[in-house]
Amino acid sequence: MTLTVPCLFGLEALVADEMKRLQLKNVRAENGRVHCDGTMADIARLNINLRCGARVLMELGSFPAPDFEALFQGVLALPWADYIPRDGEFPVKGYSLHSALHSVPACQAIVKKASAKALGAAYGCETLPETGSRYQIQFAIIKDVATLYLDTSGDGLYKRGYRAQNMGAPLKETLAAALVTLSRYRGKDPFCDPFCGSGTIPIEAALIAKNRAPGLERSFAAQKWKSMDSRLWLEAGDEAMDREFHGTYDIWGGDIDPAAVELARHNAELAGVADCVRFEVADAGAFHRDSPYGQLVTNPPYGERLLEKQEAEALYRAFGAAARTLPPKWRVLVLSSHTEFERSFGRPADKKRKLYNGMIKCDVFQYGT
Repeated sequence: MTLTVPCLFGLEALVADEMKRLQLKNVRAENGRVHCDGTMADIARLNINLRCGARVLMELGSFPAPDFEALFQGVLALPWADYIPRDGEFPVKGYSLHSALHSVPACQAIVKKASAKALGAAYGCETLPETGSRYQIQFAIIKDVATLYLDTSGDGLYKRGYRAQNMGAPLKETLAAALVTLSRYRGKDPFCDPFCGSGTIPIEAALIAKNRAPGLERSFAAQKWKSMDSRLWLEAGDEAMDREFHGTYDIWGGDIDPAAVELARHNAELAGVADCVRFEVADAGAFHRDSPYGQLVTNPPYGERLLEKQEAEALYRAFGAAARTLPPKWRVLVLSSHTEFERSFGRPADKKRKLYNGMIKCDVFQYGT
């Protein structure tokens, strides 16, 4: 079967690399999603192991849908009863881009009607109870071609289960893991985040250092599916735990807000990495490290939601001055949507990469080779 992993725009190559490392076949990336060939066992492996992907979708079929009749007949012909039992709940959501069928609510209604008709015929009933486990149907209509999926993840993969609450504007765990991956951190060097907030970036760094699968402490929609053997999840979990490392790591997070630091410590406990991350109340403008090399990865306030723009610029100036005291072999990555970041920071980036934090268009400013 074809498995599809949607992701934030700009993270496709990172997600494709993750899937290749899991030895998935025929991995291919396109805008905002990565596909591969896989089995039911791979559904469990992807959900448990992926750090940067948004969710894991199982593709049921794809067909031309220039009009509502074609959409209805295409959906009707798919093997719904192979996956959804008589009592399964099957809500529908999706989107349409550059297609004649541009009304999403109308397409939702057609997909629901056709899948209900197919299931009703298979189970010999006019009304389906929908009292059982959830089988979320997703559709994508792009350039008049419809593709239908079942969502195997349930909650998005960024919900690792360790973040009790957010401090102000949250950074999704999947994006935090992507920033750590872009820094090429592997657990050997010192790792610092001087604007750590609730601790997401240092915690994701710790999970990467330990090679701990991010999905081990949560559940997924497909675990309740009758069409999927529960042993596959146990085997995928065992395989992931066998690959964990156990070492000593220098991972540090600082924030000027004592409440944020307290929350970061709490989240690190929940994530099972409290033994390898240190959190301290600290001013980013006074940040200093003497070690000859290391990674600094951070997401300072943007001046859009947390601080006024001028305050953000003053913060960047102080932080930039502190960052320039680091030895030359340090690699620094900063995620910001602020258009004047480089000017305020006091140095043009060696490399820039466009990403989206939620709906906010950002750049990752990279310093150091």
